[in-house]
Amino acid sequence: MEITQATEADAEIIATILGEIEAYYGGDNAPGDLAEVRAALFGERPAATVLLARDGAEVLGMASYTFLWPAAGAETSLYLKELYVRARARRRGVARALMAKLEAVATEADCSRVEWTADADNPSALAFYEALGAKPQAGKIFYRSSL
Repeated sequence: MEITQATEADAEIIATILGEIEAYYGGDNAPGDLAEVRAALFGERPAATVLLARDGAEVLGMASYTFLWPAAGAETSLYLKELYVRARARRRGVARALMAKLEAVATEADCSRVEWTADADNPSALAFYEALGAKPQAGKIFYRSSL
């Protein structure tokens, strides 16, 4: 398995995986809009970076992240927005490999920490993060405002 940063040539598979993520959360398995994927990841002002886990030509999973500032004081953190392993590749170490690569990226970028959220009703994700040694953070409440 190899973990690489996505390029614009990967936009179509990323769009496909976005549909799989929607289906995982109960929505329709419809690919993300290809133009929106290209604009968000490879446009003039990229909103995120995507890592892809590959086994040869097959994409096994992805992690999308961005950097946040400030983290603590004037430090920067890496924020993991989405970690997803395709159904046929689960329980093969893909998520662990993606998390390890994220930590390496954060270290290289001189970040003080890696942060993310997880759905309270996703016990497999919670168990995975606990197995990595991550601890839930008390004192924060997640908000969302729709535009």
